[in-house]
Amino acid sequence: MSIVSSDAVLLLGKVDGKDYDGPLLVTGQANCVCVFRLKAMGCTIRLTTAADADQISSIYAPFVTRTAITFEVDVPTADEMERRIADTMEAMPWLVCERDREVLGYAYAVSHRKRAAYQWSVESSVYIREHYHRRGIGRALYSALFKILKLQRFCNVYGGVTLPNPASVCLHETFGFEKIGVYPAIGYKFGAWHDVGWWHLRLRDRPAEPAPPLNMNEVCKDPAFAAALDTGLQFVRV
Repeated sequence: MSIVSSDAVLLLGKVDGKDYDGPLLVTGQANCVCVFRLKAMGCTIRLTTAADADQISSIYAPFVTRTAITFEVDVPTADEMERRIADTMEAMPWLVCERDREVLGYAYAVSHRKRAAYQWSVESSVYIREHYHRRGIGRALYSALFKILKLQRFCNVYGGVTLPNPASVCLHETFGFEKIGVYPAIGYKFGAWHDVGWWHLRLRDRPAEPAPPLNMNEVCKDPAFAAALDTGLQFVRV
């Protein structure tokens, strides 16, 4: 999905008196001006498809085999990952950031709990391919994910973080997540017990009589959906 609009202007060197290291794209959007480095133009944030399952499994694998960031101990196969994607995307977004057909990272949301009263609350996750950390990809994916979740009428997002993980904590708190507690020594992996901290983001005001969240088929019809996907591209540095 392109971020180039009919009112786009190409510039070189400076924007508002600030130096940049390459061409820039300035595109008017609503009442704001967004500046994107053209070197990020090759990236797209889009909905995941079944064809992405193999790459997503390969991104996830090092987190399973080398870290306690996830408590899984066996790397899911591509077929298993395809099943998870399909199950998730009936109701909630699963996004990838892609460049030249290579998936650089992915983010998704799942139900916080299955019972009906929890239906306005979700948990979020983001994983980035090795060698692409600290390139703004996680921030870009989360920006798009949270915009879409808000369009779907979800109210709360929760993030669980195996501690210590200062990079993940920093990412969540950048978006306004607040720490709400810790599950001490809740998981055992690689010969050690691990704490999990929980962070909470309030997406919107909580209505007195909330309408049910929109599913993915419904939210994709919202005119704001395409802009929500593109909203994080300004943060990508690849």
